[in-house]
Amino acid sequence: MTTIAIIGAGFSGTLLSLHLLRYCPPPTRLVLIERNSQFGRGLAYATGNASHILNVPAARMSAFHDRPHDFLDWLTHQPDGERGLVAGPGTFAPRRLFGAYIRSLLNDEIKRSGRERLELVRGDVIGLDRGAHPLTLSLDRNRTVQADLAVLAIGNFPPEPMPIANPGFYDTRFYRPDPWAADAISGLDPDASVLLIGTGLTTVDAVISLLDQGHKGPIHALSRRGLLPRRHAGVPMPAADHEPFPTTVNALTRFLRKESARAIAEGSGWQPVIDELRPFTVDVWQAMPLPDRKRFLRHLRPWWDVHRHRMAAQVADRIDAARASGQLRVEVGRVRDYVVEGDLVAVHYRPRRQDELATIAVSRVINCAGPGADYDRIQEPLIRDLLKDGVVRPDPLRLGLDVTGNCALLNREGAISRRLFAVGPVTKGTFWEMTAVPDIRRQTEKLAEYLTGLVKAMPQGSSV
Repeated sequence: MTTIAIIGAGFSGTLLSLHLLRYCPPPTRLVLIERNSQFGRGLAYATGNASHILNVPAARMSAFHDRPHDFLDWLTHQPDGERGLVAGPGTFAPRRLFGAYIRSLLNDEIKRSGRERLELVRGDVIGLDRGAHPLTLSLDRNRTVQADLAVLAIGNFPPEPMPIANPGFYDTRFYRPDPWAADAISGLDPDASVLLIGTGLTTVDAVISLLDQGHKGPIHALSRRGLLPRRHAGVPMPAADHEPFPTTVNALTRFLRKESARAIAEGSGWQPVIDELRPFTVDVWQAMPLPDRKRFLRHLRPWWDVHRHRMAAQVADRIDAARASGQLRVEVGRVRDYVVEGDLVAVHYRPRRQDELATIAVSRVINCAGPGADYDRIQEPLIRDLLKDGVVRPDPLRLGLDVTGNCALLNREGAISRRLFAVGPVTKGTFWEMTAVPDIRRQTEKLAEYLTGLVKAMPQGSSV
């Protein structure tokens, strides 16, 4: 019997498990390993706040490409008391409901396949020995799991702290390194001033959480460019032009500006222009020369992010209202230092294109700057072990780990592993758009088909 171990049971790992059970022959056994208490949800979909909304409409959130309305159908059949909304193709549902949907798929599959095909293991993988056949995964509490193939589905890491003059501040009670932690916004005086580092979707979630718990004090959001995500808009698609997508930064920028202007002139909006690129984003990224990809990350990434990863209208309305009232204040600049002064923190930052520092006083600083991706600083034991042994390497753009188009991990010398793979955000350097559900669905389906081919090619009773 061939065994495939999947490290991480958030959305990426759970979805890969579901697809593997569909594609792999029955003797194949899956071991799904998760450190947290719940399987199938992951950080993004484990939130209990009903105001944390998906930023993709329900019609595009199915876990299966051949059942495109699966999530919408599931949502429609939820009891009204639990669902609390009228479901339709354009519905932006609470993220917790999508987490419940994925968990229900996992539970259904366990009932259908039995635990002899899918084993759930709660634990933390801290090491991997690839010298033996099969692979040996070391877990906490002196446990091991053996597998013929292993897949890293480790999701996103918490934001990295910004370099400052006094890094000791990060050990004080005023700082929260993880915006998803239970203590991120707990224990705050409702009138306290708060600083959120970053202005992306994580910051939007933090603002909504603060508003939901009745926070009345000032909320500062600071980033280098001060760009908030744009809103989704129900605008008609522009007339199809079918002009080829450019694959250099300058040409692609000109193309998107031209097409957006054309769409707006025709009575549509720029949003469908970005959405039309979505099925081809990975192809454009992989065809783009490496120097252009670096220029994109250095200069254009913030603009892409706010136009590509947008807010649902009901969320955008609340953010606009908070800004109009003066409670939410978007600051543009870069933090230089934090100085604790009694019960407050003086935040010294340099406004964009200014020489003199500005200061704001807050009671708490929450890092919402986006997932950490600097593998020189990530302290995850498994990642540190794999990097130290040269089993994996960071990708050239340092967005994650280096993988092939089939998600096989590359080692320090660039050799392609035949037994170790990765899915989800950790593969962002190769695939770029690997955070949204439709993107991860396509990736996990493709990897499931590839691994199934490897399993079928194995001689009975042998390992890769």
